[in-house]
Amino acid sequence: MRYDAILIVSFGGPEHREDVIPFLENVLRGRDVPRTRMLEVAEHYYHFNGASPINHQCRELIGALGERISLPIYWGNRNWQPWLTETVRQMAADGVRRALGIATSAYSSYSGCRQYIENIAAARAAVGPNAPVIDKLPPFWRHEGFVAANADRVAAALAQIPDPRRRAARLVYTAHSIPLSMAANCRYEEQLVETARRVSERAGHDEWDLVWQSRSGPPTQPWLEPDILDHLRALAKNGVRDVVLSPLGFLSDHLEVMYDLDYEAAALCRDLGLNFVRAKTAGTHPAVIAMLADLIEERQSGPDLPLCAAGCCPAPRRGA
Repeated sequence: MRYDAILIVSFGGPEHREDVIPFLENVLRGRDVPRTRMLEVAEHYYHFNGASPINHQCRELIGALGERISLPIYWGNRNWQPWLTETVRQMAADGVRRALGIATSAYSSYSGCRQYIENIAAARAAVGPNAPVIDKLPPFWRHEGFVAANADRVAAALAQIPDPRRRAARLVYTAHSIPLSMAANCRYEEQLVETARRVSERAGHDEWDLVWQSRSGPPTQPWLEPDILDHLRALAKNGVRDVVLSPLGFLSDHLEVMYDLDYEAAALCRDLGLNFVRAKTAGTHPAVIAMLADLIEERQSGPDLPLCAAGCCPAPRRGA
């Protein structure tokens, strides 16, 4: 047996209003972000009473996966409780020697993959020589289960469009924008385009676009475009009547999905006269749970499979 535990690693999110500022301070530590900007982002959380759904959805994921596998499942976050370092410390106390780490991120990028590898390494270093060895599962964007789950979510959303208008409805996939300097060092955009194509084919809808949301950073720094709000304005100008938004870049809902899509994009669609439908994230769809269980079994009992290559998805240069 190669592994004696599974470690779910996630971004983390506040669950109460009083958590919001400490959480954002953790996220932004070491980054040159004005406090006024942080307080603006805090208002996004306060709009939902300070609670992000990401921790709840991690619990649901762990519960569903726990019904499919026999290994113990641990959970640690990058930016909020339960803290990754404390989780690794508990794993060591429980006698875990080797674990498979699964990040709640499906695609390759510095923040979505390499940074989690660095977080795990830092947590192990903090725990010391008794820390378990932790291998991180590579991004799973290409797996058929991930595609099937998203296609099912998209098909359910498209079904809400009246039949005579459904074929002409615009399917708009969204993902978190990243700086162009980061995108140049990974296959993030390429992977999202390929996943969008496969999901659209499976859902039987060929009118689709891939756009970006949740941009941050200084205005002088170029990021992936077009922005979702700009794209919606263009669609309305071109006579589109129905829009289905699919947050394909996210495994599960979190505050940015809720605020950027369910609040901002939905409000703009009302102003533009666009009929707005939002597809669910893949989340704990049975195909996702089956996918993770299969990937764990492959790693556990099959031949040695490649992990993330050393140096993949490097961090962008400061100021780039």
